[in-house]
Amino acid sequence: MPMHYLIRLIAGTFVLVSLALGWFVHPAWFLFTAFVGVNLIQSAFTRWCLMEKILAALGFGRSESAG
Repeated sequence: MPMHYLIRLIAGTFVLVSLALGWFVHPAWFLFTAFVGVNLIQSAFTRWCLMEKILAALGFGRSESAG
């Protein structure tokens, strides 16, 4: 799976899980939702994404051109 799709999948999952946790467990989990949103906005302007660095270090996204 190409890196940009993997990042979108992870970000969407984080948002939905943190919304559920904020609703059912404790409202402080909504701060995690905000954190994900801020990081998405920051990466749009700076073209630097921490999740991309983490996934690359774990070996994901290296075979993106093969296909």
